[in-house]
Amino acid sequence: MNERRFNGLITKLRNPERLERLQIDRVMAYSLAGIEVINAVDVGTGTGVFAEALLQRGVNVRAVDCNPEFLQVARELVPDAEFIEAPAEQLPFADKSCDLVFMGHVLHETDDAEKSLREAFRVTAKRLAILEWPCVEQPVGPPLDHRMPLEKIKELGFAAGFSICDVIQLKMMQLIIFDR
Repeated sequence: MNERRFNGLITKLRNPERLERLQIDRVMAYSLAGIEVINAVDVGTGTGVFAEALLQRGVNVRAVDCNPEFLQVARELVPDAEFIEAPAEQLPFADKSCDLVFMGHVLHETDDAEKSLREAFRVTAKRLAILEWPCVEQPVGPPLDHRMPLEKIKELGFAAGFSICDVIQLKMMQLIIFDR
């Protein structure tokens, strides 16, 4: 297992302060803006925070995570989503089988970011939205050496096949939106 993978307490993922920092409503509004999203894949779902947010917006959700303990909690908290154990680098879905792939705080934890983005491109028919920490020192979040520079994310996204990239700066995070 990669040392960068989140191995913290499950309760930390649903901590009210963390949920506030995520700016879920704003992230969802940008992620869904300008396209019709009927179904989505939430990669690195953890306890299903973003899967739940997508469902609340009328989107059918399939979600993956490589941690079976997180998935068990997600299934209990978000029973209307489909949760599957799988890594970001090997998504168990058909080509162009969803409108949106969402990756919330997972790209910097993957074993192979390049392969993860290629998989996202393969699976989405329309868009990939990536919520990540900026590559700056902050009082919360992963250590600086675990963060991925924005230029690297953009480079990998374009190399994967995406043609358009927008970056939205949030209070403490950045949302990178790639369209096909």
